[in-house]
Amino acid sequence: MQDISVFTSAPKASFYDKLFENLDLSELAEYNSPKGRPGYSNHAKLCAFIVMKCECFSYITDLLDYLQNNLIIAHYCGFDITSPLPSYWTMERFINQIDHELLDKILITQVRNLTKLGLIDSSFIAVDSTPIMANTSQNNPKSFRKNKFAKDNQPTSDSDCALGVHTATNQINERNYEFYWGYKNHILIDCITGLPIAEITTPANVADSTVVEELLAKADAYLTLEGCTFIGDKGYDVKAIYELIRNKYHGECVIPLNKRNTKNPKTLSTGHPICEAGLAMHKDGKFTEHGRTRQKYCCPFKRSKSGSCPCNHKNWNNGKKCRGCTKYVTLPDDYRLSIDRECVTFKKIYALRTEIERYNSRFKNTGQERLWVHSKKAAQNLNTIAHIALLAVAYAAAVTQSEYSYRCFKSVKRVA
Repeated sequence: MQDISVFTSAPKASFYDKLFENLDLSELAEYNSPKGRPGYSNHAKLCAFIVMKCECFSYITDLLDYLQNNLIIAHYCGFDITSPLPSYWTMERFINQIDHELLDKILITQVRNLTKLGLIDSSFIAVDSTPIMANTSQNNPKSFRKNKFAKDNQPTSDSDCALGVHTATNQINERNYEFYWGYKNHILIDCITGLPIAEITTPANVADSTVVEELLAKADAYLTLEGCTFIGDKGYDVKAIYELIRNKYHGECVIPLNKRNTKNPKTLSTGHPICEAGLAMHKDGKFTEHGRTRQKYCCPFKRSKSGSCPCNHKNWNNGKKCRGCTKYVTLPDDYRLSIDRECVTFKKIYALRTEIERYNSRFKNTGQERLWVHSKKAAQNLNTIAHIALLAVAYAAAVTQSEYSYRCFKSVKRVA
């Protein structure tokens, strides 16, 4: 038999050899049923999809062509290369039918192994979501179909996806966004190493802040988050998240304040607001409602029987006993408003959030930005396999003590 290793570069072949040698697939049964013909190994098919993510292929056809031209890698996956490799339909059936909980257990096993090596830590964690576009013509920018982003115009090719919006900037004064049909992959990472800890796939219409509690509970089951520092962007500036981190995990939140279109009134150094006429307003009591305390300020001539308002405010000549304008200022009596977001410590810790942006870029580069499957279950499976591939590369690089960064596929494959 001809030597198959001559058709594949030695570093790349060595990379996959080390990768699969250190990959723990004990949670997945190698064959589906003991009765009848065993078929192809589930371990081999999963390893093939990991190759697909490592090589950044978007379609199964590209993967099968690659394995056919690099049989040594197909051998390392676990296939019998003296027989035909699995067909397109076999691989597609695998990704559509495999139990997602099994893939989740494999990911958890990798996180635990990396934690034992001291590579993953939960001291500083960050969360973010990345859009996953469904396989539908309504996501095609060249499509001239009318109302393709109408809520009641569900794509027939994928009944599980939902309509979402992807913003290209976090700046309030910039309205740069686009609609899409698909899903979201919510990712929780370790900010020090930039490696994923937990992930959840939801339809695209699910708000990011509503998934945090489930995501943290999932990670805390196998990696304690006690005393963690939680980092997120303005989309996670929700009071419930602050209370969850402080009360349940006894940690701290580093989240910028989302002003939600609130106005910034002119104030004195003492904090007293200035009315439209340029006069300092007076305190007029406090009151609490909906869990927040507000300070009321009133016009300095509120009870004056004579005089006139310099700006002729509409509430001045209303015929009431207490006249003039009023303003309300929310007092920082809760954890969310008590955070000093201008201090150096806050800014330095928040700068760690760039790690999740880098990880999202690596995740999308595996071919997950646009799907070729047509169901939520298949989308979940592909997303989890992409994370497994990224963790497997990190673990293999750590075990083999590679001098190159475990975050970069190209460098690790080049010198493996």
